[in-house]
Amino acid sequence: MQNKTWRDAIRSYIPFNEQEKTDKEQFLNYLDMDNVLTRENEEAHVSSSAWVMNEAMDQVLMAYHNIYQSYSWLGGHADGESDLFAVALREAKEESGITELTPFSREILALDVLPVPAHTKHGKPVKAHDHLNVTYLFIAPTDQKLTVKADENSAVAWIAVEALPQVVSEALMLPVYAKLIRRARQWKVEKEQGKEAEE
Repeated sequence: MQNKTWRDAIRSYIPFNEQEKTDKEQFLNYLDMDNVLTRENEEAHVSSSAWVMNEAMDQVLMAYHNIYQSYSWLGGHADGESDLFAVALREAKEESGITELTPFSREILALDVLPVPAHTKHGKPVKAHDHLNVTYLFIAPTDQKLTVKADENSAVAWIAVEALPQVVSEALMLPVYAKLIRRARQWKVEKEQGKEAEE
């Protein structure tokens, strides 16, 4: 894995469901473009998200994003950085203020192509485009101090997974989050079964 490039990781990623199979095909169409890691590509560019859960996997750490007016996962643009895992880790810390979080795995948890509607950011118009998003799974204690990143969000909170439909106003994201919860819990079961097999 250490010698695997970000492109290799995406090419070798095994889709979790039909949606990911379709999204991976879209992802691959952009993969060899020189500027796909930067916002210079105004049609589609890479972003990286951290799906941060508690040990029991019944809560998710989320930020209330000012642009989308909704609680959502933590993450951001690659902005030229090819270590997408590092991007997710950095964004999780910057957007929530947490300092203690453990990668469940350095493997990709999910691939999603997410449409971003036209909006204004820092006073400048941003045209509609796609985020080619890679997600990684992290586990964190819930008793850490949380802080907002005022230029991006106005609240950070641990959300019970069953409460997501009440706090997420982006209907498009609810199936994505449901998938991430299923996949994370599946990984946990597989890890526990692997430990039992070793004993």
